[in-house]
Amino acid sequence: MEKGLLEKTGKSLEHWIKVVKQSKIEKHLEIINYLKAEHGFTYGFANFVALKAKKSDAASIDDSDLLINQYKGKEPLKLIYDELLSEIMTFGKDIQVAPKKAYVSFVRKKQFATLNPATKTRFEIGVILKGQKPIGKLELEKPNAMCTHKISIVSIEEINREVIEWIKSAYLIAG
Repeated sequence: MEKGLLEKTGKSLEHWIKVVKQSKIEKHLEIINYLKAEHGFTYGFANFVALKAKKSDAASIDDSDLLINQYKGKEPLKLIYDELLSEIMTFGKDIQVAPKKAYVSFVRKKQFATLNPATKTRFEIGVILKGQKPIGKLELEKPNAMCTHKISIVSIEEINREVIEWIKSAYLIAG
């Protein structure tokens, strides 16, 4: 996004953050509307600059803080995350772990899985397996979701060979 912003506007992200700060606009949506109306931004670039100016994007927050916030009130599900993380990291040395505000993304050459404490009692594993029919624990995800399929589990005991093999299949496809 940052490179695209420079190419599109001829000005750096730092320049646009200064513009936002000088405007004295505080609210996220108002910043977006200001950048669109006054500077001809598209929504995507305006949102990107607003997030960076307010330091409210996931990249501006420490990874450990992102994880702590994901599991507030959902602490029992952290054991599921830890176990799945341990298993996934055995697939290869080329895995990037990227915590976001609501989930953790796993990337090889492209994203292949997400781990998400969906509710206080349900954990969701998202995987990208285009064309795969739902079988066993594997369910189709909603249309236009980041992942094509999901696996819902409620306890660490549900992490079995089937679950790990679906994640590993997504990893292999992403390489």
